[in-house]
Amino acid sequence: MPLARRLTLGDAVFIGLGSMIGAGVFSVWGPAIGVAGNGLLVALAIAALVAYCNATASAQLAAAHPVAGGTYAYARAEIGPWWGFIAGWSFVVGKIASCAAMAMTFAAYAAPAGWERVTGIVAVVALVTVNCFGVTRTALLTRILVVCSLLGLAVVVAVGFSGGPAASPPPLPDTTAYGVLQGAGLLFFAFAGYARIATMGEEVTSPARTIPRAIVLALAGAVVVYAVVAVVVMVTLGADAARSTAPLVDVVATSGWPELTPVVRIAAAAASLGALLALLTGIGRTTLAMARERDVPSFLATIDPRWQVPRRAEVTVGLIVVIIVLVADLRDAIGFSSFGVLLYYLIANAAAFRQGAPARRYPRALQVIGALGCLLLVNSLPVVASLVGTAVVAIGVVYRMLRLRRLRRIRR
Repeated sequence: MPLARRLTLGDAVFIGLGSMIGAGVFSVWGPAIGVAGNGLLVALAIAALVAYCNATASAQLAAAHPVAGGTYAYARAEIGPWWGFIAGWSFVVGKIASCAAMAMTFAAYAAPAGWERVTGIVAVVALVTVNCFGVTRTALLTRILVVCSLLGLAVVVAVGFSGGPAASPPPLPDTTAYGVLQGAGLLFFAFAGYARIATMGEEVTSPARTIPRAIVLALAGAVVVYAVVAVVVMVTLGADAARSTAPLVDVVATSGWPELTPVVRIAAAAASLGALLALLTGIGRTTLAMARERDVPSFLATIDPRWQVPRRAEVTVGLIVVIIVLVADLRDAIGFSSFGVLLYYLIANAAAFRQGAPARRYPRALQVIGALGCLLLVNSLPVVASLVGTAVVAIGVVYRMLRLRRLRRIRR
């Protein structure tokens, strides 16, 4: 049974924005400034360039293959089942870790001390429930959460530019080329949400036209938001931003408006929920596509006949996220997630590069830049994250090899 096409261009753009304008815009500035220093805007530009190349590759692929599954489905069609499996596996396991990070980020802003894990679990259960009752409800809730996030960011920007700190902030440290690269690696993942639009290719109206437009519009909007917020943080906090765990709260407090900090905290919580909701939705669709091809257990391929959503896949993903929230060190989970995302987009660029003239919407040079950018950024990750990511991908490859061997024996 196919999924229902109910999402409009506006719905798709908001789902992409809900993924990109998430918890990262409220927390990424500290570590990014810590490594990039006064080269922060250069790092942001590099991250945006790599994200744009990846976005155009995803858009070109999605227009030719308007089905659920994102790069998992595209790579299967363009360069073979094994590459599709590695892309899908990297996406699912990496983004499940991201879901746990978003849930606990929400809890850090919204929960009283000692109740963070419980609050994170409640958030996951609530959003999985929303997803299980139809994609149009997902799109509506995402719109609400994105608007709340943007209103909170507007408060930060207005206060930061109008009030200004009582004293001059300490100057930003000088940067190095490697520091800028590390900063770009951190900032890149703030833009990764455009893939969520592509993974929902089976539910978008007029997908060949809607998906490419939605991806580019959502990415452009996110870049503008991040650039404006980056300038406010740099001007208001300077080097102090590198030591801040909640830099946008500090911007408001430093500018003489501490009474507005609850507004920022509410916006941060809404942004985290928006990112978590969009992530859960995208992972469920990729899991559905993999289950249809028996690359994960086939019982996950069932679509609910009433609500027309992959309910078993959604619930299974939610249960795994709950377990991670209970036991994981989230800093390690984020590094592991980053490895999976970059591998996913590396394969997306390779698949788009293979497409012929009838499907080509963008020059191959963009896919080359995107692939090289992914390789460059993945090498800026901590060694432990890369080792763990490689091990998990290897586990997936071994699982698929054993499954294929079993199928060959049955056929004999």
